[in-house]
Amino acid sequence: MAGTSDVRRADAESAVDSRKGVGRWLGVLALLVVVLVSYIDRVNVSVLITDDSFTRHFGMAGDKALQGLLMTVFLAGYGVAAFLLTPFYETVLGVRRGLLVSLACWAVFTLVSPYAVGAVTLLALRALLGGSEGPLFSLKTMYVQEHFEPAEVGKPNAVTSMGVSLGTAVGLPLVTWLVYSWSWRSSFLLLGLLNAVVGLPLVWFLVRSRARRAASAEPRPGFGRTLRAALRTPRLGWILLIEIATLAYLWGSSAWLPSYLLQDRHFSIAAMGAVSSLPFLMSLASGFLGGWLIDRLPGRRLPLLFVAGSIGTGLCVALVVATGTSWVAATGLILANGFWGLQGPAIPTLVQRHSAPGAVGSTYGVVNGVGNLVSALMPTAMGAVMAATGGFTGGYSLLIATQAVTLVCGAGLLLLSREREA
Repeated sequence: MAGTSDVRRADAESAVDSRKGVGRWLGVLALLVVVLVSYIDRVNVSVLITDDSFTRHFGMAGDKALQGLLMTVFLAGYGVAAFLLTPFYETVLGVRRGLLVSLACWAVFTLVSPYAVGAVTLLALRALLGGSEGPLFSLKTMYVQEHFEPAEVGKPNAVTSMGVSLGTAVGLPLVTWLVYSWSWRSSFLLLGLLNAVVGLPLVWFLVRSRARRAASAEPRPGFGRTLRAALRTPRLGWILLIEIATLAYLWGSSAWLPSYLLQDRHFSIAAMGAVSSLPFLMSLASGFLGGWLIDRLPGRRLPLLFVAGSIGTGLCVALVVATGTSWVAATGLILANGFWGLQGPAIPTLVQRHSAPGAVGSTYGVVNGVGNLVSALMPTAMGAVMAATGGFTGGYSLLIATQAVTLVCGAGLLLLSREREA
């Protein structure tokens, strides 16, 4: 009994230590960089499909549906892995080892992609790359839950989520420069090296998992029990719908933004590279604002971020669709991402507040996995609508629909919070 008591006391002291000091923030910054690199990976094909030599090499020139499929299969692999692999990562590997395994796989799949033989092989490699990235957001959510108190998770959630906007903002002009100044193969090779040379060392030196409980203490739950606990999370359906809508907006807008600016708004290559980064720089700033607000709003008011953000995003995209002026459309896209980015940190915060202890990562794996599986259809759906209508207007109108879903869910969560108070 004394031994068990000592083990539990040591675990409690370790937990307290892990929630203090600058070490935990170094881990947050490392995760920010890892997310940033992963999102450069994801927007890589958004620029590549504007390059004739790339599309001709893989036999997809002029086929917008097939071009959109490059993003869709990536997201399908991502979603399956997030749902099925995350409980294994949470119960067996932990944050640090899980990230190291994932990053090693990213590097390999990215480096071999330019040597794929035909579109089918490239699509298979994209699906495998997506699968290796699947547990990432669950792992970062677990890290924040382990190292920060419940009342202070807003800012670390926001900082790690900033990698989404920052990676997209950096990735679009960077890949544009690589593709049009060097070759389309150079973008794959550089990204593979970034994963291996930057991501792996950062995780190795800066990310630390909390000490696991000793065998004499209470045993860790198994895979099945952890997954069942995740599936029983209160309000899971509402959170799932918000995640689907949020990701559908991200993947649809980022997949087609370079093509939209070049082909519909007739920007030059240089202007496209610069302008395409601005919406995501705006969401970078608004995401941090969202994290700041989360730590100051009462928990029951958290869905207000979804209500305000979805209304602003939808109205701005409607302006983009309606205007005939290129600079007004660009301004609308920038402002739309500002409102969209406001919502980002609220999703992992909802998961952290509602999920069962010991199942935070798996719950986010369910949310992120299903979200990516469903939203994976958006780039292909937009491509199909644009091919059928002969323009970008119909495709971009689908982005407004995603925000209508977010608005309904945000309002529903607010009403549930009021009923609970009553």
